Amino acid sequence: MTGGDIAGLIAAGVFAVLVGLLAIPLVKLGGVFDQTRDSIKDVSDGITPILSESTVTVQEANRQLARVDSITKNVEEVTGNVSSLVALFAASVGGPLIKLAGFSAAVRTALVGIRRRD
Repeated sequence: MTGGDIAGLIAAGVFAVLVGLLAIPLVKLGGVFDQTRDSIKDVSDGITPILSESTVTVQEANRQLARVDSITKNVEEVTGNVSSLVALFAASVGGPLIKLAGFSAAVRTALVGIRRRD
């Protein structure tokens, strides 16, 4: 064996140790990728029921909003009817009441005037 052969063997040994040292992080990185793959699978398996429950929740919310919409329309109709009733009451009773109030004020003024003369 010559010095070149020994140097070649040492270089090959150092290269083998270096490859071995580099293989350890690569194996660990492979484990990280396996765990990542498993985590993604778990998340994708878990997201399906969540999406279906969300769909049911949104559908139920839409049903409730439709009910609220019909209630709102009914309240609007009742409010319009009450407004019309108040306007009718004011027109039919309000005018005569104003006249009656004016007449009673005139009678009171007349009675006060008669009492002052006596």
